[in-house]
Amino acid sequence: MSLAYISSPLDRAHDLRVMPEAIAKLRGRPDRIVVRVRGDMIETSAELPLSFKGPASSEEIFLGLTPNAVPWFASLAPETAELLPLRSLMLSEKVPSQELSILAQARSLVHWHERHAFCANCGTKTAMADSGYRRHCEACKADHFPRTDPVVIIAVTHGDAILLGRQAGWAEGMYSALAGFVEPGETIEQAARREVFEESGIRVGKISYVASQPWPFPSSLMLGLIGEAETSEIKVDTKEIQDARWFSRADIRLMLERKHPQGFYASHPYAIAHVITEAASK
Repeated sequence: MSLAYISSPLDRAHDLRVMPEAIAKLRGRPDRIVVRVRGDMIETSAELPLSFKGPASSEEIFLGLTPNAVPWFASLAPETAELLPLRSLMLSEKVPSQELSILAQARSLVHWHERHAFCANCGTKTAMADSGYRRHCEACKADHFPRTDPVVIIAVTHGDAILLGRQAGWAEGMYSALAGFVEPGETIEQAARREVFEESGIRVGKISYVASQPWPFPSSLMLGLIGEAETSEIKVDTKEIQDARWFSRADIRLMLERKHPQGFYASHPYAIAHVITEAASK
């Protein structure tokens, strides 16, 4: 399986978002596709989690157009809907990667609307605008836009070793790259160095960028990095993580293949943690 959520084929057609009449026509098309979401769950049919073509609603969020101009929308699923977690759909490998990426976009946007019905400035109920990419407060004229939270995730190397850690709630034996949210006023590099030091006590010097991945739980952008350690003594902050340790590159390769004799393993190939750990092990 390739990295998840990065293969959307949609033209987001930002110029159409501010054209209510054009969007209304797209909503009225019989071939339109609507993804219905509740929390991190996607409404499913007997075959695929797609193609809900009930009556059009002005609350449907415009996602974009496929290369053959089929419009995709997203909306909140009813409480009685048959739902499956987005992660489960991804792991099932029954949903093509391009459609899975659209589901991730839908999940993030619906989640944002669910939690921003009222103005953060004055508390008045807001209204959806720009086909779902803005909420407007008529009382104080404030505009609110969907947010994406940047998260650094970094595989740290030291000679032949790679630093990985684990959270207490993870399955036994799983280790992954250290990660954390970028804070206001920080660069990507500063955030990565801070997170690694806070969690493991390791100082990181040179950092290189590998790749990024949208992560719709609820709406983050994972920034995948490799860093070079300047120190080697680990001091785990148990309030942050359960454990951190150095693994040899040979161990890492076995963990990536889930063949380690002690039962250690790394993140699944769908996650950017797998990609950066694999890159660091070469």
